[in-house]
Amino acid sequence: MKVRLGTRGSALARTQSQHIADALAAVARARGIDAQVELHIVTTEGDVSTAPLTGQSATGVFVGALRQALLAGECDLAVHSLKDMPVGPAEGIELAAIPLREDSRDALCAAGLTVEQLPHGAKVGTGSPRRAAQLRRMRPDLDVQGLRGNVDTRLAAVGDRLDAVVLATAGLKRLGRADEVSQFLPHDLMVPAPGQGALALEIRADADADLAQLVRTLDHRDSRAAVTAERAALRVLEAGCAAPVGAHASVIGDRLRLHVRVIAPDGSLQLNEINSGQADQAEAIGRATAHSLLGRGAGALMRAQ
Repeated sequence: MKVRLGTRGSALARTQSQHIADALAAVARARGIDAQVELHIVTTEGDVSTAPLTGQSATGVFVGALRQALLAGECDLAVHSLKDMPVGPAEGIELAAIPLREDSRDALCAAGLTVEQLPHGAKVGTGSPRRAAQLRRMRPDLDVQGLRGNVDTRLAAVGDRLDAVVLATAGLKRLGRADEVSQFLPHDLMVPAPGQGALALEIRADADADLAQLVRTLDHRDSRAAVTAERAALRVLEAGCAAPVGAHASVIGDRLRLHVRVIAPDGSLQLNEINSGQADQAEAIGRATAHSLLGRGAGALMRAQ
């Protein structure tokens, strides 16, 4: 069986896609199937544009081209960072697996300093309104600046034009760059993006049955439940990457706990809602949590300038 795995061309995307390719091949071998999995690089608008993504339809800007390639038959499987994906279903496509989630925390890279130790007025780079708002909440004196580029480009800015950057821990760990982290930011200090640290494996709805079965074996139940709750909340809030919204769910046994935070862009106000219940009710927990936040004024807070 030959499997073409569609991926973006960045170092991080190739690294995490190769991990999936290796896992898929291993599952196939265990079942006595000879599977050859090769990466198929797809260039997306987000890879070639230098414009800030938050002014565009940022959620999904990295996903659309991969889905088009999948539907066109150019690849058999697409691997996405789940936090980049729109929350609605895609016609003709199945979200076949969410593998075991990597560390979902954000990380401060600041030449050994913590957030508390950064000097007054320190310049901190991030491309995320969610991270920017929470940084301003923690330290109103910080000069939070926009930042784009791959992981290497962002890390290289530390000590040059910036004092620090905030990145996803998962990406740093997958690239073997975790030693660059000055502080892993706890979930209650900086609530991560919904789906952060998780990968999504998509196939065509009419995919070959043997391939579909192989991909589905990579699904991790607790990881799927956690991100299902997070993304359900995001969908009700009608918030994308441009909105300062964080959500983090954890599953222990058969219980799921969800924390959603909505914060004003300037960090001046924030709303937190924590809910819990049976993990198999993840979708309902996410929706209920978001509706509670909307009832408390989260819509106005997200639109505040």
